[in-house]
Amino acid sequence: MSRRVVCLRHGQTLWNAEHRFQGHSDIPLDETGVAQAARAASLLASLRPDMIVSSDLQRALTTASALGRVTGLDVAVDKDLRERGGGEWEGLTRDEIFAGWPREYAAWNAPGGEEVADVAERVSASIRRWAAELDSDGLLVIASHGAAIRLGVSRLLGLPPELWSALGGLGNCSWSVLEEGRKGWRLLEHNAGTLPEPIQSDDSPEVTQD
Repeated sequence: MSRRVVCLRHGQTLWNAEHRFQGHSDIPLDETGVAQAARAASLLASLRPDMIVSSDLQRALTTASALGRVTGLDVAVDKDLRERGGGEWEGLTRDEIFAGWPREYAAWNAPGGEEVADVAERVSASIRRWAAELDSDGLLVIASHGAAIRLGVSRLLGLPPELWSALGGLGNCSWSVLEEGRKGWRLLEHNAGTLPEPIQSDDSPEVTQD
């Protein structure tokens, strides 16, 4: 028996559709995002999760709550599952970011924003903390954000930072599945739930574009 964690990215928001950096800005799901959350909930409920934990930002919490209604589970909230803070870039499109900060854009390092290593550490620590509350065969669903999930999963898998971009971005209401084995965590699925399509996310261009 092994613990498993499903890391679910939130549904679409208007800022996703407009290619705006969201970060810690508390943007709601749009109509498409609500429908995506309902679809994901119907699929993930069949896995019979034991626990649901969400970022405190409403786009993730609304996504998690859709699953909670189907399964009858309460949704715990953890601020450590928030998206990477975007500093001065929050609310701006990628074109606006490139025009104003070409050097920082190349490194995807927002002025006043969070360092990727800090995000990776807080998200992976949150996943470990909540997974430790599961039984040996339990299933946890984490509702979070594109960059936060990718960075947290990379850190949890023990990948060196120079390889973190090897994991591609997550589509809205797509998920990754982790399993805890005798030698640590391993990735069973990544970006499941959708066919390949452009990724609209706060994550870096190198992992969200062809």
